[in-house]
Amino acid sequence: MTGLQGLGRMLIVFGVLLVLVGLFLTTAGRLPGGLGRLPGDIYVRRNGFSFYFPLTTCIIISAILSLLAYLFRR
Repeated sequence: MTGLQGLGRMLIVFGVLLVLVGLFLTTAGRLPGGLGRLPGDIYVRRNGFSFYFPLTTCIIISAILSLLAYLFRR
């Protein structure tokens, strides 16, 4: 049962992290400057067409998730 208990704890930790990330992302738009409107994010608006790719935001989120994964593997 020890292996199942460890798996259960790991699922609880990932669930809590997922909730925290979800709360952060839902409130990030209300922050001054806002997540997703950083310098380096690509936004193109033309006649009847708009394209948005949050490049810098993706890099920052990837770095944070990589750091969290590194810390949890230790």
